[in-house]
Amino acid sequence: MTTSAKSQRISLFAAGVLLPSIGLAQESSKAGYTLFNPTPREQMRDLSADRPDATESAYTVDAGHFQIEVSLADFTYDKRDDVKTRSVSVAPMLLKVGLCNSVDMHLGLDPYAQVRTEEGGTTQTVDGFGDLVLRVKKNLWGNDGGDSAGALMPYIKIPTADDDLGNGDVEGGVMFPVSFALPHDFGMAAMVMFEALRNGDDTAHVIDMGHTISLGREIAKDLGAFIEYAGQVNLGGDEDYRAFINTGLTYALSADLLFDVSLRFGLTNASDDFGTAIGLTYRY
Repeated sequence: MTTSAKSQRISLFAAGVLLPSIGLAQESSKAGYTLFNPTPREQMRDLSADRPDATESAYTVDAGHFQIEVSLADFTYDKRDDVKTRSVSVAPMLLKVGLCNSVDMHLGLDPYAQVRTEEGGTTQTVDGFGDLVLRVKKNLWGNDGGDSAGALMPYIKIPTADDDLGNGDVEGGVMFPVSFALPHDFGMAAMVMFEALRNGDDTAHVIDMGHTISLGREIAKDLGAFIEYAGQVNLGGDEDYRAFINTGLTYALSADLLFDVSLRFGLTNASDDFGTAIGLTYRY
């Protein structure tokens, strides 16, 4: 979802509530911009990122512009019974390009990941390149004004990961993120997603449903904070419910550069115990 742009979006929401026709007129005036006819700088919307929370942004990258969202480092820790697992990803990133005013395309890649497992005095380490993810986001309303926004985003995972890191299967799904302006300069976002994932026995694809809700606010100039609940349930009952509380800070270094830091805490036995990430979003 949005980060410090989350707080920047709130000001846009307020303007949209008071003058909704302006947002509609602006969206109409930008309809002719494409990948090869970029949106002029003065008409670009505020920077909006899909990190660091789990809730995706309902906004797209302006036509003809590019955006990179990268974790400088992403660490996860989990302990179940006598098994400890530590996972580190270095520079996992999401590359975005605006195709038109309401559609953008994403490429997600994980250049280097390492998973270290300790059990009974034995340590096993696997590392290498991760899977590729292709996504397309279609904003349905509110891209350029209004007090809410919504989008539809299908994705597919291409199994490029090294054998011991990935499951070697094609997986995919669809996400439905929305966001709303709230009183007192708060912003709220939520998302529902359905994913076709390979089961643990690698015998069939099963359907998972994810759901998130996030609350954010600007707490100082250019500094934003958020707290989020994220859950995932296997509709076939093959896996236990996974739930997390996520929180973090974002800082807008400029109109096109955003810094973030986040923490993740597992709430159920099936969830990873802890995670943290530091990242950047840059638009040009």
